[in-house]
Amino acid sequence: MNQRQQSDRLMKLATYASVSVAITLVVVKAVSWWQSDSVAMLGSLTDSGLDFAASLITLIAVRAAIAPADEAHRFGHGKAEAISGLFQAALMATAAVFLTLNSLGRLWAPSAVTATDSMIGVSLFAIVVSLILVGFQSYVIKKTGSIAVAGDHLHYKGDILLNLSVVAAALFAQREMFLADGFIGLAIGAYILWSALGVAKPATDMLMDREFSDDEREQIFNLVMESPGVRGLHDLRTRASGRDKFIQMHIEVDGELTVRKAHFIADEVEATLGELFPDAEILIHVDPPSEQSNDLTHAELPNQKD
Repeated sequence: MNQRQQSDRLMKLATYASVSVAITLVVVKAVSWWQSDSVAMLGSLTDSGLDFAASLITLIAVRAAIAPADEAHRFGHGKAEAISGLFQAALMATAAVFLTLNSLGRLWAPSAVTATDSMIGVSLFAIVVSLILVGFQSYVIKKTGSIAVAGDHLHYKGDILLNLSVVAAALFAQREMFLADGFIGLAIGAYILWSALGVAKPATDMLMDREFSDDEREQIFNLVMESPGVRGLHDLRTRASGRDKFIQMHIEVDGELTVRKAHFIADEVEATLGELFPDAEILIHVDPPSEQSNDLTHAELPNQKD
């Protein structure tokens, strides 16, 4: 099994684990909310329901993203991950509004919260399960760089804090401080909305073909310019599609070289960059020296947008 196949397998395992955890938490939290009538528990249940929907979307997106390129999608299917991220963000934002309205209603008309022991037990169980899943997802993200799994990972990291908030609401309710339930519900709603923005930004960047980071572009520039035979570099363009990266550039070499020798220099540059970006498709065009190359400095490159 090669590295790419191992990466595909890890991504699929992460989505299966996420869906399984989400189903389990939805069931136990639904029972606890029905017993307690807590808006904080409703918020936690809502978030787990979102996690379930998002996990299903992630599973579908990952299966699409790891499919090899075909005649209709010659650059692969990696952007399926970004599409799933935007859909996840939309679901989360909708749920945040729903929870905020319910929390405001609870503050307007406070009511008793019951079955607090059940709330605490369910929340502690959710924390333990989420910690295990988050640990596995962290490992998968480190190995694959999957944006879809990273979005799911963010949900479950938030769940740990969210479930701690539910425990706090139950403890306040035991002391008949029922307004705390509404305030904690508002806090959870705000957190879900903030998380939605965190999921939407990298997904949007990928769909809009945002350039690599300035540090990565500077690394590319330095490696290329240090390669033997390279006299200049311009029109550097970079983008990502799922795990796949695409790097395009024009390098400048001695105009008196034969085509074979110029091609050899480009091959050496490609091999060097391939070590730093093993999943990248690198396209290099060879040009003779120009005045433009003399104006392209080490400091200016990160701000050069094509």
